[in-house]
Amino acid sequence: MVVVIDPQIAGTSGDMLLCSLVDLGADKNKIIDGVKQSQKFFSNSSIKKINFQKIQKYGIQAVQLILEIEEDVHERKASEIKKAISDSIQSIGLSEKAKIFSDSCIDTLISSESIIHGISKDSVLFHEVSSIDTFVDIVGITIALEDLGLFDEKILCLPIAVGGGNVTFSHGTMSNPASAILEIFKNSNLTIKGNATNEELTTPTGACILANLTNDAVEYYPSMKIDSIGYGAGQKDFKTFSNVLKIVRGSENNFDIDSVKILETNVDDVSGEILGNLIEKIMEKGAKDVSIYPGITKKGRPTNLVSVICSDENVNKIVDTLILETGTLGIRISESNRFIVPRTIHTVSLNLNGTSFKVNYKKFSFKGKTDFKIEFDDLKNVSNTIDKSIKETESLLRKEIEKLED
Repeated sequence: MVVVIDPQIAGTSGDMLLCSLVDLGADKNKIIDGVKQSQKFFSNSSIKKINFQKIQKYGIQAVQLILEIEEDVHERKASEIKKAISDSIQSIGLSEKAKIFSDSCIDTLISSESIIHGISKDSVLFHEVSSIDTFVDIVGITIALEDLGLFDEKILCLPIAVGGGNVTFSHGTMSNPASAILEIFKNSNLTIKGNATNEELTTPTGACILANLTNDAVEYYPSMKIDSIGYGAGQKDFKTFSNVLKIVRGSENNFDIDSVKILETNVDDVSGEILGNLIEKIMEKGAKDVSIYPGITKKGRPTNLVSVICSDENVNKIVDTLILETGTLGIRISESNRFIVPRTIHTVSLNLNGTSFKVNYKKFSFKGKTDFKIEFDDLKNVSNTIDKSIKETESLLRKEIEKLED
């Protein structure tokens, strides 16, 4: 199963996440009972009413949280909120995974404030997130995630809308997204995007929950069969879009998804020897693959197109190598998502002709069929040592590995 969180248009907040999980199928009575049972751990605040209702948001039917509270607190020690959340999860009897998740959410909030203000975590005071709202969001979402069994599922997140303009809060006015949002997402792989809305679309509570729920950022929906959709409504209304967070649950088509950079350059005055050496050097710099294609460019000029697939962290090193080795004056960079058949790496010790070899192979499954591929460097080493052709050696090794697999 796979779950896709879609905050591309409306961003996210704690209550929007909670409501989308309820719409996805989480037991709302279990959430309400758990939150009410837990409010005793949150001092100087009380919940007068909590419920979920279906509403229309700019033409979209979604679930919205109805929460009426009574409190006269404008700031709290962060440690107080953390203890209340931890005690609540313990009292409700949720799993260890649930406890780790809820603790991590509040820890992320505390850490972001500590870094921004240059103070110790023990000294952090919450203002905007001091309300019981934050407590309800984190505890409620933790209950919902466990009820839906999502702690054991793959969760992906599309780019997160943060809005634009300025925000005004206890520390004055600053540009949106505020420092807390930036700090929370800084150490995650999740991506954010602004837009022309002069409003905060993603709140610190929503950000910290997302950052702890998943670290898998994607640009597009994966190839999947949709089973259920949850729509969680925010409290604000906008004239140009529906303030609704979508969560989609379904079955993934046996693929992993990642994002890679593709580097391309045309070279028309480089020898074959240099190109052969170039492939080796680029692979040493961490490229995932290198391809060179012959072609014809302007004025009938013969050329070679060098195409490199790599990850973000290796781009600069590979660009340097391309320029230094070929003398090219320009490199095109694009981003691409890949569907990848999941695979695992295995190592075995095999004895052939009285010699012991360590052999690595990749094992993969697709639509019920399982196969494996031997690492070519190991295949080559064995072939040279036992003095047999690559084809004969591969057949021998496959038979030995298949015996072990059985």
